[in-house]
Amino acid sequence: MSEALEARDKALLLCGFALEKKAQDLALLEVGGLTTIADYFIICSGRSDRHVQSIAEGLKEDGRPRGVRPLASEGIARGQWVLMDFSDVLVHIFYEPVRRFYDLDGLWAGAVAVDLPEPYATLAAQFTGEGMEQEVWPPAARDAGSSYIGKRLR
Repeated sequence: MSEALEARDKALLLCGFALEKKAQDLALLEVGGLTTIADYFIICSGRSDRHVQSIAEGLKEDGRPRGVRPLASEGIARGQWVLMDFSDVLVHIFYEPVRRFYDLDGLWAGAVAVDLPEPYATLAAQFTGEGMEQEVWPPAARDAGSSYIGKRLR
């Protein structure tokens, strides 16, 4: 069935699965015009390493009955940055401070941000990182006087 899904439909399906696991600050980027590695990137965040792992496992479990399986996954065990390759869709799931540090959103700023259809748009709006305390990342940077600031739950 995954061959029958167009890249956009697959990306939207995966966005829905991530939002069901309360992925935060979800962005769907159309990158096909900028790179040959994928047509779409999904970038989202989790509140903790365990939340990141839960989102990744949810994508695998929810996609399986629909024939949508990752070709490869990296980083699930650590839960800091998970990369899942669904052929024409790459999913990046970050622990929030790690996302801000690597700033893939900024790196791919030239990509077209895809507006999510309902009910995904409403869910995505609910799961934003607004109102979170600030945290310095990486943790060692606290002592090194780093000015990088990320978000953390209160």
